[in-house]
Amino acid sequence: MTDLPYRNPALPVAERVEDLLSRLSLAEKAGQVTQYFYFGGSDDELDAADAPPTVDQIVAAGGAGSLLFVREVATTNELQRLAVQSSRHGIPLIFGFDVIHGFRTIFPVPIAQAASWDPALIEAGERVAAREARAVGIHWSFAPMIDISRDPRWGRIIESAGEDPTLAMAVAAAHVRGFQGDLGPENVLAGPKHLAGYGAARGGRDYEDSEISDSELWNVYLPPFRAAVEAGAANIMSAYMDLNGVPASGNKWLLTDVLRDTFGFTGFVVSDANAVRSLHTQHFARDLTDAAARAMNAGLDLEMVMRDPAYAHLPEAVELGLVSEATVDEAVRRVLTAKFALGIFDNPYADEAAVDAVLNDPAHRDQARVAAERTAVLLKNDGGALPLPADATRIAVIGQLAASQRDTLGPWVFDYDVSETVTILDGIRARAGAGAQVSYAAGVGIPERRYQSMFDTMDSVVERTAPDHDDEAALAAAVEAASNADVAVVVIGQRQNQIGEKASSDTLDLPGRQLEQLQAVVATGTPTVAVLMSGRPLDLRWADENVPAILQVWYPGTRGGDAVAALLFGDVSPGGKLPVTWPRHVGQVPVIHAHYRTFQPAEAGQRYWAEPSTPLYPFGHGLSYASFSYDNLRLSADSVALGGTVQVSVEVTNTSGVDADEVAQLYIHQRWGLSSRPLRELKGFERVTIAAGATTTISFDLGPDQLRYWSAVNRDWVQDATEIEIYVGGDSTAELSTVLTVG
Repeated sequence: MTDLPYRNPALPVAERVEDLLSRLSLAEKAGQVTQYFYFGGSDDELDAADAPPTVDQIVAAGGAGSLLFVREVATTNELQRLAVQSSRHGIPLIFGFDVIHGFRTIFPVPIAQAASWDPALIEAGERVAAREARAVGIHWSFAPMIDISRDPRWGRIIESAGEDPTLAMAVAAAHVRGFQGDLGPENVLAGPKHLAGYGAARGGRDYEDSEISDSELWNVYLPPFRAAVEAGAANIMSAYMDLNGVPASGNKWLLTDVLRDTFGFTGFVVSDANAVRSLHTQHFARDLTDAAARAMNAGLDLEMVMRDPAYAHLPEAVELGLVSEATVDEAVRRVLTAKFALGIFDNPYADEAAVDAVLNDPAHRDQARVAAERTAVLLKNDGGALPLPADATRIAVIGQLAASQRDTLGPWVFDYDVSETVTILDGIRARAGAGAQVSYAAGVGIPERRYQSMFDTMDSVVERTAPDHDDEAALAAAVEAASNADVAVVVIGQRQNQIGEKASSDTLDLPGRQLEQLQAVVATGTPTVAVLMSGRPLDLRWADENVPAILQVWYPGTRGGDAVAALLFGDVSPGGKLPVTWPRHVGQVPVIHAHYRTFQPAEAGQRYWAEPSTPLYPFGHGLSYASFSYDNLRLSADSVALGGTVQVSVEVTNTSGVDADEVAQLYIHQRWGLSSRPLRELKGFERVTIAAGATTTISFDLGPDQLRYWSAVNRDWVQDATEIEIYVGGDSTAELSTVLTVG
């Protein structure tokens, strides 16, 4: 068999693919476009003589092209041997896994990474994740999630880059570059998801349908996918839900007309879990045969499925004339091309002897610490409450999340070593040193979800409040600890299983009695700092009015506690910025920076009769231990022809005595044109380190890529002859402005 053309590594990939494709039966082709979940060997209910074949048996028969959820190197190698040595053509499996924010080394959650506004940092983190995943035999990450998310009730906002397409485009490209590199032996395929509109689910309820105007689709929701494709993404994952009445996984316009014909995507498309079968569930397809044909005809190449794949019905669909074998061949061709590109035909097995050294590389943990430092956002800091005063030798740390190893990591991680996690309490104790007295009070409990998380059953550790927990006694102990301290650090937020997939929320309140506890601690008169651990904005109205300092640390990962301590003590100045607009409470949702001017703009902050309709914190907000001024905003030309480019420059000065980072942000507003445009649109940003007292000049290009938009008037892209207001500053409320004439 070694003399077959597809086995010859000297031949071009395309030639090897065509040779192998010509040897496959239609049933084998259906197998290559099917991906099974793998949770282990035979289940008890499958032992009966009439039971369906196990995944192992399917692999041995050549009936699977890919498996997911295998994370042990011995198991990946065992299954790979089964595929290579037992199946008729010896086609290796491609192994996929949810490497969402790290594999063994856990990085801050994706929305936190977006808060860094630092694509280079994100890319470096994904190189670590890819190296660890590839070491155990994983070839493909189901990440990044690049759905625009403008509703903090939606649980999967935590996986997103937030609300803005320009930031999301940069983040998406960085994730793809970090995962894939040159597709060498330490890289994995990136799998940007979910095409498209999943983040706009009705009511923020996971899996619900999305209704999105064409204008919003083209201008907001689709650009991150275009950026991922341009960065070289080898895979795209389709979404579960109906988009404008058509399930995304059976939507030819979306998967072929837009993704392939418009964006130029040449890789393979995979469904989300059971999404092809769900075409029948969603009353779109007549049966599984129809579902298979409709997904395949739409351009969906690989079905991800638990059991009983719809794509097993492809031979029947071909026989009935519902789909052509040529269409199936094209899907198989794309899957095989990815396998050859990864080199797994020639080197199918992972090196088991090398795994421990890779997974335990201390450089990976150091990179995670740096990431956590650079993703935190200082929301408030009145009177210099932070950094913690040097004479504060008695520090009270309060809150169950402060000492929770598992919650510090956040959701969507499966191969972590919880013993490695540095909690916030650990980090503060280590940084404070032997000369300080750090007391801890767990405080009030955090209530359980009413509907349990499906991921808790897959998780090796889930931390919960004990059933016999006495809230009253715990609250009293927290107050006593604060009363006896020079400063109180109160860690508030949500547990890791209270956000993520199937973790949407109808409230943004702090769970349980955490607000009451924070109020009681502040009432002691002890200077108080709130540290927020969450993956979504929460209701901080009382805290914003009454707590001197608030630091959003998200779920900071393996070395999160070290990073938080460095930030609290001033070893590092916070430099993160919000990738979402922070609402005052859930009744404002959705609230975004890129809204339209509309009627009576002077009263835009008074749309509600009882409370301001402005956000608590604007998009792009984030404070520092330094202070910055923006001056001398200038254009390389006051006017530019249609299609031309102008350079926007601004001077940023660190007016403090602290070296620190600032994220300079460029926004525009078009005054008139074929369509009205949002009041503020982010079009450029740069994170820079500026020494104390120093001034740096930052420049942005503003050209047709930034000035064009999709108009519902002519149903196409347009750039208007108009006037463009240009704003530059440290958040979306930037006041330093000038005007560019285009025409």
